[in-house]
Amino acid sequence: MAALLAGAVNSVAGGGTMITFPTLLWLGLPSVIANATNTLAIWPGTVGSVFGFRRELRQTDRVMFTLIAPSVVGGAIGALLLRYTPSAVFDKIVPGLILFATLLFTVQGTVQKKLKTVHAQARRSGPWLWGAILLQLLVGVYGGYFGAGMSIMALAVLGVLGMTDILQMNGLTSLLGLCVNGIAAALFIAAHMVYWPYVLAMAASALIGGYGAAGIARRVGRTVVRRCVVVVGFAMALVLFIRVL
Repeated sequence: MAALLAGAVNSVAGGGTMITFPTLLWLGLPSVIANATNTLAIWPGTVGSVFGFRRELRQTDRVMFTLIAPSVVGGAIGALLLRYTPSAVFDKIVPGLILFATLLFTVQGTVQKKLKTVHAQARRSGPWLWGAILLQLLVGVYGGYFGAGMSIMALAVLGVLGMTDILQMNGLTSLLGLCVNGIAAALFIAAHMVYWPYVLAMAASALIGGYGAAGIARRVGRTVVRRCVVVVGFAMALVLFIRVL
C-alpha cells in the first residue's frame, strides 16, 4: 500500500519516497539498505509515470531531453557516494535542500522573469545549456544519493530553465527520475545493497500508482497539481527537520 501511494505521489508532485523509506526503516532495515532498496522498488513507478505522461512528453521542447545525460552521470555519482561515504552529515542537510527546492518552485515565475529563461530562444544559448546541464547534474547526484524530494528539486530546476506547463514538467521529471534511479538501482544491485524480499511487491504497486496518477493529474488540472507540489514539498521539509532535531 505504501508503494502504491508513493508511486502516485511521485508522479503528481514528488515526495513519495518519504512514504516508503520510513516504512522500510520501521520494518527493521538499516538506513543505507532501506534507501537502496527503496530506490529499486520505487523505480517502476517512474516507468508507469513516463508512460502516463507520454502525450505531454511528445509536446516538450526537444532541447530539454539533453538533460538525460547529466541525470545518468549524476545518479551514478550519487549512488557511489552512498556506497562509500557515511550518510549522517547528508541527512542533516536534506531538509534544507528540500525546503530550498520547494521555495524555488513556488517563486519560479519571478525567477524566470529575472533570468529571462521563459522564452524558447533562451534555450538555444550556450550559457543556458551548460547551466542546465550543471543544475541537472546536481539534481542527479542528490537523487542517486538519497532521492527523497528529487522530483520537487527537478520541477524547480525545470521552472528556472523556462518550462511553464506543469504537466510537461511532470512528464520530463518522471523521465529524468527514471534515468537517475535506474543507474543508481543498478549500482546498488551490483554492490549487494538491496533487500530483495520487499522489492517485488513494492515495485508492482509503484508501477500501478505511477501510471494511474498521471491520468488524475491531467484531469484535475495544472493549478491543482502545482499547489499539490508546494504542499508536499513543505510537508516533507517539516517532517525531515523534525527527524533531525
